[in-house]
Amino acid sequence: MAVENKNISYRIYLVAFAIFVMAIFVAIKLTNIQWVEGEYYRKLAKERTVKNFVIPANKGNVYSADGSLLATSIPNYTIRFDAVAPKKEHFDDNVKALSDSLSLLLNKPSGFFQRELRKARANENRYYLVARKLSYTEYMRMKSFPLFNLGAYKGGIITEQKTVREHPIGKIAARTIGYERTYDDKRADGKGIEWAYRDYINGKDGKRLMQKIAKNQWKPISDNNEIEPRDGYDIISTIDVYVQDIAHHALLKQLEYYKADHGCVVVMETKTGEVKAISNLGRDEVDGNYYETDNYAIRESHEPGSTFKLVDLIALLDDEKVDTSKIYDSKGGDITYRGRHVRDSNGKGYGKVSLARGFELSSNTILVQAVYENYKDNPEEFVNRLNKMGLNKPLGLPFKGEGKPYIPQPSDKKWSAISLPWMAFGYGVSMTPLQTLTLYNAVANNGEMVKPKFVREIKEWNKTIKKFDKEVINPKICSDEALLKIKAILENVVKKGTGSKLYSKDFSMAGKTGTAQMNYHKGDGKMYYASSFVGFFPADEPKYSCVVVVHKPNVAAGYYGADVAGPVFKRIAQKIFTDVPSTNEIKTLNVKIKHQEKNYAEYYTKAQKKENIVPNVKGMSAMDAIALLENFGMKVKVKGIGKVKQQSIQPGQRFNRNQIITLELS
Repeated sequence: MAVENKNISYRIYLVAFAIFVMAIFVAIKLTNIQWVEGEYYRKLAKERTVKNFVIPANKGNVYSADGSLLATSIPNYTIRFDAVAPKKEHFDDNVKALSDSLSLLLNKPSGFFQRELRKARANENRYYLVARKLSYTEYMRMKSFPLFNLGAYKGGIITEQKTVREHPIGKIAARTIGYERTYDDKRADGKGIEWAYRDYINGKDGKRLMQKIAKNQWKPISDNNEIEPRDGYDIISTIDVYVQDIAHHALLKQLEYYKADHGCVVVMETKTGEVKAISNLGRDEVDGNYYETDNYAIRESHEPGSTFKLVDLIALLDDEKVDTSKIYDSKGGDITYRGRHVRDSNGKGYGKVSLARGFELSSNTILVQAVYENYKDNPEEFVNRLNKMGLNKPLGLPFKGEGKPYIPQPSDKKWSAISLPWMAFGYGVSMTPLQTLTLYNAVANNGEMVKPKFVREIKEWNKTIKKFDKEVINPKICSDEALLKIKAILENVVKKGTGSKLYSKDFSMAGKTGTAQMNYHKGDGKMYYASSFVGFFPADEPKYSCVVVVHKPNVAAGYYGADVAGPVFKRIAQKIFTDVPSTNEIKTLNVKIKHQEKNYAEYYTKAQKKENIVPNVKGMSAMDAIALLENFGMKVKVKGIGKVKQQSIQPGQRFNRNQIITLELS
């Protein structure tokens, strides 16, 4: 018995010792957690029960210059159904009424929805898709449908909201308005105004500290946000919706008629450089329709062809190398430099004509001879003038992907004996359509080259945050004397040159046609044409400049710049000035004209005489004669129309008041 009691005591001591050791380990662990790992566990607990939620900032809008909404953010809703959430009686009582309501909203049979909802219920589908891309109005309407109006827990409705960017006027100018995209890996990119000015448009997201409660729900810890969101600013662009619509449809019409690959048009305000319209349309290979997919006007740098000949005139006239009257022989329309031919498009040349006439007819041989003869010994002089005008540098637009111009330099390894003559008719060089337009706009703007502008200001409600003023690239590209001659020649291009088909006696335009061969050097049979027209209007007091470029028109229908691109230019010019209400100021309204003042003085003197002597009104207009005689107190009868030929009472005779006098007009 004593031995058994002793064994029991040993066991008790052993258990007690084990408990004591365990207590020591627990104490050590608690101490370690408290003082060593405590901070880590406290942080982990806080992260799982308390965290900051992002409060997205409202994105700013993009407006046109006339206040039209070009881009805005709207909520987009996806509705799903938790088929397990509703009670059986609620589901059975409301499923038909819900299906009827969904049928009216989503244009599908009620029976379809009944089958799908019952199937989701049987399969215990907790995430059945009901509808996507609902507007706020449609969402609110669906939320009120039977069963769904019981809420998320009783009715099973699941709402997912996403903010999407919309263009209220459609896809017009969509490529220039642009976009911003964020990928799954958080990488972001974009195009156009939306991307270039994203720091202003996006605003700053806010943060709110929230605590986890039952059923994975979160509630705010306090009424105040940790960081308040700041909404994005609005962008006021230079785009004019009316002009944009004209430009877009004029370009689209020509692209469709000529079955062209792609094209672009830009309309710019002469003095400010504000881009009032820009359209870039490319043909989809699948359906053959045209869409805004690429900003050709800004990105696509290529050989401009004959529109580049403007720099020939600027250099030759401003350097006083020759005058516009200098005669050149086109030599049958074919001249050779180092075995390479320069040919005129008509295949036979234009005989002996002046430099001005050669430009008006877009003669390659005339312009190349003029440039080569005057700059062959010093090509740096010609090229440096182009550099000085800024043609060798990008415009420095805020958009990503602006095409780089290329002007060959005599110091380059690629420079050869044919570089200079080839430059003279627009080959071996490269420019974007917008860069070409900027040069022509400088001529229209009395020599001042301004940077194209797409955004006028950034605003927060009615408060201006930042304003974008006119930027001058080159204050004077050439002398006033040279400009006067160049403007006259550009106007003659339309009156009696390659652009004569565009001429209208009622409306003046000036510009230059261009028909450039593309891919001609590859020798793979894939050569095509780029047809262009660039100029300004009205010719006497330019208000707008415009460039049109159409790539790869169907040769069977036509490919010359005057035929393909020119009508787009003319359509835009005429629509702007015939459809838009005139706001022109009549500056000469108060200017006195000497002969009118003299005639009025003589008339007034005669009218003041009170003698009853008939005045001589022969040769006067009927209106003036009647006014004069009636002021004398006579009654006037008139026969015929025009000016007074005879009067029944001869001049100098006396008359009685209210006596009748007859005037014969012719």
